[in-house]
Amino acid sequence: MSKVSPRSKRGPRPRRRAPVAIPVVDVRAGGPIEHARIGRDRMIALRDCCVPGPMRALAPLLDRLSSRWLARTPSPYVGEVAAIADIAGLPGVWFVNASYEWGCTTRVDAAPTPLLRRTLDWPFPGLGRHVEVALQDGGAGIYANVTWPGAVGVLTAVAPGRFAAAINQAPLFRRTRGRSLVPVDLVRNAVETFRTDGRWPPAHLLRHVFDTAETFDEACELLSSAELAKPVLFSLIGTEPSQACLIERTETEAVIHRGDFTIANDWHPGGPPRSGKWMARGTFLRGPHDSEERRRCLEAHDAEGAFDWVREPVRNALTRLAVEVCVATGELRLVGYERTGGLLSDVAPATEALHLMVGPDRAVRIDNSDLDVLPAHVPVTTSMLPGGPSPA
Repeated sequence: MSKVSPRSKRGPRPRRRAPVAIPVVDVRAGGPIEHARIGRDRMIALRDCCVPGPMRALAPLLDRLSSRWLARTPSPYVGEVAAIADIAGLPGVWFVNASYEWGCTTRVDAAPTPLLRRTLDWPFPGLGRHVEVALQDGGAGIYANVTWPGAVGVLTAVAPGRFAAAINQAPLFRRTRGRSLVPVDLVRNAVETFRTDGRWPPAHLLRHVFDTAETFDEACELLSSAELAKPVLFSLIGTEPSQACLIERTETEAVIHRGDFTIANDWHPGGPPRSGKWMARGTFLRGPHDSEERRRCLEAHDAEGAFDWVREPVRNALTRLAVEVCVATGELRLVGYERTGGLLSDVAPATEALHLMVGPDRAVRIDNSDLDVLPAHVPVTTSMLPGGPSPA
């Protein structure tokens, strides 16, 4: 009998594929519902990533719980989730839109022009390869949302001339003691979240801010004052050096840090003492110093080129996105990552780097073609390209 190699015990290594271009879709007219409709196949692929095989049997139950809870929140996007679930025709949409279990590392430089850099970490494969940019407008103006088909909330976005923002997961509130009981705390915290009424899911609140807030100050006020379903860290920048802040949120309280800052998945070390016991995210998987090591690494780096700051431990086995945004210029840079081997292997770019310039009424790719971004449902023909034939 042949021996089983160590690699076969770990399972097959992911097949390396060529980096793909990141889609940019114009859904200002139809929003996330239109995004889901035109990207249904990509949405189903993403759903399969976020709801792995063993969980699919539980997906209908999780959807029922999530839909009932979302109906008790102030979110105006519950109808969108219902419509997207109908488009998908498969369970999992409600659950994904009711959760935001993301790790990340974020740095904001306030001067000379505010600049936000962030990574997003999550264990599921496919999130890096399937990322898209949706051009949306909820009434206050156009914004570019770094997202996926089927998602209604906002985790990272830039509204040119107004503000840009990103979500980091806050530390875990401990109800027990001991590392072995962390799963118990995760379950108990989730139960408490689902018991609450009238509080915003953080990603839905950030979407609401981009849809309705016309200024940096208005955005800061909304993110600081609205009651939340769970703790979160909001990074917010505007167009001027004075417009940069970290908003650390519990469900009902806010601490605001202004100016330059770097944050991972713990309260900022310069903040006030917190009541209760909190554990930085990443501790359970990578040790108690993980979040602080990522924060210090990004804080100490003197960035010279796009994405040269994405290095260990900021870049790790769970990294799926890296983003750079500047509100004053409307620039957004984005690249998606996927792992190169086993669960704790390094990652490599799974997409081509996107450089987008977002203006008040259009967006332009800064690449070899330098073409305006067209609505996603309009096919690109030779007549639309520079020098192409005129329509008949």
